[in-house]
Amino acid sequence: MIFMSQSGITDPAGEAAWREWYVEHLRIMCTVDGIDSAQRFRTRSPGWPPSLAMYSIRAPEVFVDPYYQKIRGMGPWLELIDRRYYKRNLFEGEPGGQAIVAPRLEQDEVLLVTDQPSAALADSTHSFTWLKTVGLDLSTPYRGICVISQAQLRTLPQRTDIAVYTPD
Repeated sequence: MIFMSQSGITDPAGEAAWREWYVEHLRIMCTVDGIDSAQRFRTRSPGWPPSLAMYSIRAPEVFVDPYYQKIRGMGPWLELIDRRYYKRNLFEGEPGGQAIVAPRLEQDEVLLVTDQPSAALADSTHSFTWLKTVGLDLSTPYRGICVISQAQLRTLPQRTDIAVYTPD
C-alpha cells in the first residue's frame, strides 16, 4: 500500500527549516514497524500541494499503532500548514494485482501525479500506475503515478491535470 501526505506551509520564509525538519521526520517514520520506505517531493505545478511525502506501508493497521500515533503529524509546523493543500490518502494497487510499493526516485527522475475519477487519463504519453484510494481523506477516487527522467520531462506537453514532483 502507498500512503501519501500532501501539504504546504503558509510562510515561505520557513521553507528551508521545514525542509530540514522533514528529512528527520521521514527517518523517524521509517522506524515504525510496517512503514518500509519514505520519500519527500516538491512541485511548482500550479494548483497542486507544494509538498508530497510518499510511504510504502504494509497494512492500514500502521495508523493505529501507538508508536506511529506518537510520532506522526507535522510537529512544530502544525500551525503553519496551509489547509488548502493538506491531504492524506491511502492507496492500493489494481484489484488482483501484486502488492504496490512506493517507487524510490533518484535525483535525475521526476514523479508525475494525476488525480482522476477513474483509472484512466486521456491522451497520456506515459504509462501511469493507477492507485485506488481506500482510506483516510479520500480526496480523489484514483491517483496515477509515473516515474520518468528529467530528459523525458522536457518532451512532455504541459497539462494542468498532471503535477510534476521532484525528489527533495
